[in-house]
Amino acid sequence: MLMDAKMSLVGANKPKKKGRTFNVQIQTMDAQLEFPVDSKILGKELFELVCKTLGLRETTYFDLQFLDTKGYVSWLKPERKVLEQDITKETPVSFLFLSKFYPEDVSEELIQAITQHLFFLQVKQSIVNMDIYCPPEASVLLASYAVQAQYGDYDESTYQQGMLANESLLPQRVIDQYQMTPEMWAERIKVWYGDHQGMTRDEAEMEYLKIAQDLEMYGVNYFQIKNKKDTDLWLGVDSLGLNIYEANNKLTPKINFPWSDIKDISFKDRKFIIKNAEKKSPDFVFLSPKIKLNKLIIELCEGNHELFMLRRKPDSMEVQQMKAAAKEEKQRRVNERAKLDREKKLREEAQREKEELYRQVQQLQEECAMAREALARSEETADLLAEKCRLAEEEAMLLTQKAAEAESEIRRIKISAIKTEEEKNIMEQRARDAELIAAQIVEDSEKRYNVSHR
Repeated sequence: MLMDAKMSLVGANKPKKKGRTFNVQIQTMDAQLEFPVDSKILGKELFELVCKTLGLRETTYFDLQFLDTKGYVSWLKPERKVLEQDITKETPVSFLFLSKFYPEDVSEELIQAITQHLFFLQVKQSIVNMDIYCPPEASVLLASYAVQAQYGDYDESTYQQGMLANESLLPQRVIDQYQMTPEMWAERIKVWYGDHQGMTRDEAEMEYLKIAQDLEMYGVNYFQIKNKKDTDLWLGVDSLGLNIYEANNKLTPKINFPWSDIKDISFKDRKFIIKNAEKKSPDFVFLSPKIKLNKLIIELCEGNHELFMLRRKPDSMEVQQMKAAAKEEKQRRVNERAKLDREKKLREEAQREKEELYRQVQQLQEECAMAREALARSEETADLLAEKCRLAEEEAMLLTQKAAEAESEIRRIKISAIKTEEEKNIMEQRARDAELIAAQIVEDSEKRYNVSHR
């Protein structure tokens, strides 16, 4: 891919004898080239030098465009010296390297990646600048392919909110048609963007072009003309033929002239004549504003018709070789991509295994920590239980001692009780004996009294 930088080609196309030179500046769709060339260089030599610098072999579609001294768009004449053409005398002399002709089927005709890339950039610019009309839904879809081509696969981890809002992806007409902010449009584009996962830049650009080539204004060069009744019309020149449009409608042609139905095209002064292949059909005559425009129209007609006929013939040896080389290169890229995908999957699997092992290690570490905590708690509990056992044993000993003391006291009390009972019985016996003695004494006293009184 070319980078946006000036490329110095000093010494390129160096003549055998040193002569006068002048600087040219070539603006491609993604690079700016500036270098000196010989003052006698022909248009085709300058064109070939640029193509060689770009590595472009499919040169048929492209040419060098410039604005002449009167401000009209012109294409560099190949057989004339550059300085002898109607170019401005400013330094450096500026040219645009653009596609002059468009393929009928991009997927079948475009071979080189650089050719496809340049077409993609030019068509994308034409759509965004509203030179090609594109409906809203198609605009959003095309924008998503453009984002895929520029940024690669959508990655939620690296995608930044609002990243697409500042990108020039949609025609201003589409933006103005709906009351939506740039952020809202970016979100809609992101939805489609996420569906293109795994698509390479070349594949995304090709999908973009395959959709774009079905747009009505794709590949059409428009010129303002008038018919015999002085009615304003548009003439469209494209890869399939000539179309006549009404002044207010560039999308649907009023009249079609396929290249296969055209017998001859010519002009005289401002009058332009299209002769139909069928003799019974009348000629179509229109007037252009300038004779110079008629020359440009003829130039585009000849180039498009030549390509139209060339497409319907077997490919030349050079084209066959280019297609074979492109096929090999495409296969090499497919194989390389498959290899990278396999390596990516292996890395992802290795990363997943690493993360799983890390997770298991973390889990084991957590379990070990929990086990250590549980062990510490168990040891602490054992110590508490041992202390409780010791206290219980001491308490049991105290209770045993108290029980023994209590038992001894009970025995003492019982012995005391027995002694008291015996003493009580003795006292009672003594009391009874005393009573008996007293009664005996009384009885003896009474006997003695009775004896004395008798």
